[in-house]
Amino acid sequence: MASPFFFVFLLLSALSLENTYASPNYREALSKSLLFFQGQRSGRLPGDQKLSWRSSSGLSDGSSAHVDLTGGYYDAGDNVKFNFPMAFTTTMLSWSSLEYGKKMGSELQNSRVAIRWATDYLLKCARATPGKLYVGVGDPNGDHKCWERPEDMDTPRTVYSVSSSNPGSDVAAETAAALAASSMVFRKVDPKYSRLLLATAKKVMQFAIQYRGAYSDSLSSSVCPFYCSYSGYKDELVWGAAWLHRATNDPYYTNFIKSLGGGDQPDIFSWDNKYAGAYVLLSRRAVLNKDNNFEPYKQAAENFMCKILPNSPSSSTKYTKGGLMYKLPQSNLQYVTSITFLLTTYAKYMKSTKHTFNCGNSLIVPNALINLSKRQVDYILGVNPLKMSYMVGFSSNFPKRIHHRGSSLPSRAVRSNSLGCNGGFQSFRTQNPNPNILTGAIVGGPNQNDEYPDQRDDYTRSEPATYINAAFVGPLAYFAAGRSP
Repeated sequence: MASPFFFVFLLLSALSLENTYASPNYREALSKSLLFFQGQRSGRLPGDQKLSWRSSSGLSDGSSAHVDLTGGYYDAGDNVKFNFPMAFTTTMLSWSSLEYGKKMGSELQNSRVAIRWATDYLLKCARATPGKLYVGVGDPNGDHKCWERPEDMDTPRTVYSVSSSNPGSDVAAETAAALAASSMVFRKVDPKYSRLLLATAKKVMQFAIQYRGAYSDSLSSSVCPFYCSYSGYKDELVWGAAWLHRATNDPYYTNFIKSLGGGDQPDIFSWDNKYAGAYVLLSRRAVLNKDNNFEPYKQAAENFMCKILPNSPSSSTKYTKGGLMYKLPQSNLQYVTSITFLLTTYAKYMKSTKHTFNCGNSLIVPNALINLSKRQVDYILGVNPLKMSYMVGFSSNFPKRIHHRGSSLPSRAVRSNSLGCNGGFQSFRTQNPNPNILTGAIVGGPNQNDEYPDQRDDYTRSEPATYINAAFVGPLAYFAAGRSP
């Protein structure tokens, strides 16, 4: 039998490809990854809006339900506010700030601004009507038939909610996670706001626990197939309780997690499936504080890492020839950025205590995770067979025809008259580059053969999304601070 150290050598060697390339400018990428969120803003835009081709939009959101639901983010290239992925985006931006804020420099404030744009909206959704949580604005079926600027929307701005009679434990627990995580981001800089976020998080989490059910069942075609809760709601209950525990240190939440029984052992982490993220979050106490009560979550987190690492005996993750993690055809980079966040963060915990673990006979040291993380970050930023950055506006070669309404249509400064529902399809079908650069947007990414056609109608590859970017902020901050193997 080969020595465990031989396997470590294999892992490190297989992942050291990036050493042959000059590293990208991570600090520039970090800045642009946060600037992207300005392009996704809904509501009345502030005077310091940098992406000036965007204007205010959705100013009557919530009016059909006699509540103010203005603000928040459009999830991707459409004009709908889906709270399930928006809350996950907020949680991941907050986690990035909590783990890497000290390394962000001036970008920490930009991260807080991006988080607060979401939390202000999520607070409205949670507090506007007692016993009800608003979970989205805009009819997705109507919206997806149109190609128009958010500023011109004439599709129904239908309001969706969950309640005791129409439960949504998944979207409620994710909202609670976002509010709890963000409460820690603002704890020192805005204590009053932080307390409001945490108090609201507790109420929303209690609602998620008390009224069990999947929001997909309650809202059906309004959220499916767009953001169905395919993994069920148990993972969100674990995730939400894990964040409430970190924010409060109240054993009620860990006892609740234990009461749910064992969780799945996935090889993915996304806006839909939160188990792996919850395990890494909970494992922090085991690795950093040597708290044996959290040992099972540490083991689950390490089992996850073993499924991701190439050459690990239990690896279930495919990689392209160019070295990119390849999970699923639709918007693959969302999984790459989310998993890369977990790799970097768990490695950070490991480094601080000189912790190692085993995948079968393979001894895993922190740098094995960091090398893989860096390879994914570098690939996205242009160290790949096409030498294309998959972040818009980063380097000279990046996607020019992204699937995004506002980016692909002339701005109001250029064409002030409304384009209407069908008025933008001429721009949609053209081969011309998008007139407005959505700086920092990360698209769905290349296929399993490292190919990227750069076509606007190929939305599985050319559409950006908030949750792709949110998870990328942490790893970018890590490497921007000069943290490398």
